[in-house]
Amino acid sequence: MSTKFKFFTPLRVRFAETDMQGHVFFGEYLTYFDEALTQYMHAIGVSMQDFLAAGVDIYYIRSECDYHSRAFFEEILNVHARAEKIGNSSITFQFAAHKAANDELVASGRIVAVCVDPVSKKPVRVPEVFREAVARYENTQGS
Repeated sequence: MSTKFKFFTPLRVRFAETDMQGHVFFGEYLTYFDEALTQYMHAIGVSMQDFLAAGVDIYYIRSECDYHSRAFFEEILNVHARAEKIGNSSITFQFAAHKAANDELVASGRIVAVCVDPVSKKPVRVPEVFREAVARYENTQGS
């Protein structure tokens, strides 16, 4: 399975994100994935406000990260993101962080989100606006 997707965003490792060993603290990768997800949503043209306007909120219910290498202060990581699977009420997002300088895979993972009614907190169908935006973006040839 390829760990590179159509969308990525470059992120520079900040000093505050490193630990005493000098490399990125393991928990920071989930923050990198979340930032890449935010930028992915911008790229496909759907915002959190679009979900809320459709009467849907999103809760993260699972996250995972596999560590393949280390990244250090000031290195630039290209953090790839995509909607890997859209279920009835859940969305699985997939991520991979590569060093920009040499394309080395540093970390990969997933975040599973569930769509819920903001009042009842019960699962609801993933909005069509999101499904259509992902299909349009991911199926576009080029770039």
